[in-house]
Amino acid sequence: MSQRVAVVGATGAVGRLVLQLLEEREFPLASLKPLASARSAGKTVLFRGESLRVEELRPEAFDDVDLVIASTPDDVAAQFIPQAVERGAVVVDESGAWRMDPDVPLVVPEVNPEAVHGHRGIIASPNCSTTQMVVAMKPLHDAARIRRVVVSTYQATSGAGVSGQRDLVEGSRAALEETDYDYQAFPHPIAFNLIPQIGSERDKGYTSEEMKMVHETHKIFGDDSIRVCPTCVRVPVTNCHSESILVETERKLTADEARALFEAAPGIEVRDDLASGVYPLPLECSGRDEVWIGRIREDLSSDRGIAFWCVSDNLRKGAATNAVQIAELLVGARAAGR
Repeated sequence: MSQRVAVVGATGAVGRLVLQLLEEREFPLASLKPLASARSAGKTVLFRGESLRVEELRPEAFDDVDLVIASTPDDVAAQFIPQAVERGAVVVDESGAWRMDPDVPLVVPEVNPEAVHGHRGIIASPNCSTTQMVVAMKPLHDAARIRRVVVSTYQATSGAGVSGQRDLVEGSRAALEETDYDYQAFPHPIAFNLIPQIGSERDKGYTSEEMKMVHETHKIFGDDSIRVCPTCVRVPVTNCHSESILVETERKLTADEARALFEAAPGIEVRDDLASGVYPLPLECSGRDEVWIGRIREDLSSDRGIAFWCVSDNLRKGAATNAVQIAELLVGARAAGR
């Protein structure tokens, strides 16, 4: 069932990846309309060997569109997405504007694909750090019911956009040359440094990024009783978020059982041979759509704990890939008459 699709934010890093994925995955398109801000309108993007002119994002641009994939700041999403829905489109939104709205499904296709059927015109894609974590949690939760998660994230500068990438490159150059650099994306130098704060301060000493991981995990699994303790850290890595994850389950899992569950789960690849130095590395996982898992071991401090290392491309599975997968679910549901 071919779709008339609009990609909002088509000139941004995630938007360009969405276009690439629509082409790579042979998404059924009747037409494609790239949209962006007035500043980017008139530029061209390449799709299936053709240059497409980018149109300005305005309400009328959603006329004659079936499906919208949007990657914009929260305030832009809050303003324009309802206008797309009013004109009959279904929107897959990657911003944080609608994630916790009770009427908006929050979907990771490997985890809760059935939630897509309950939409009222908007489907949200989670925060990138949440996405890879819940994909990793899913097989363990199904097998032994997760009761508690302790997660520390090591988040790449690509998660802060173009300015974040510039800060890493130019800040590193300045540090090596012992000159000054005025950081734009980060409150502290990121070159040769770690910043244990992503987002603004929230209650009880947690940040907004950390609380997203708590609330989004509860919503995706439909279980507010899962206890989540996150610490989010920005690291001087270009791309791919890494996470050290410890889960405690109701039923004990051995490391071998957990490894087998991971290996059988969709969207997960296991690289786990400590003796040979084989485990997921950001440099090797960049440009891939899978969630990569290694360092699988039983928790020495808990009888029912499993610890592991998790890496995923935050621009792909953490954003663009997840959105396109949701769009594919929608097409499948429409074809089935749901």
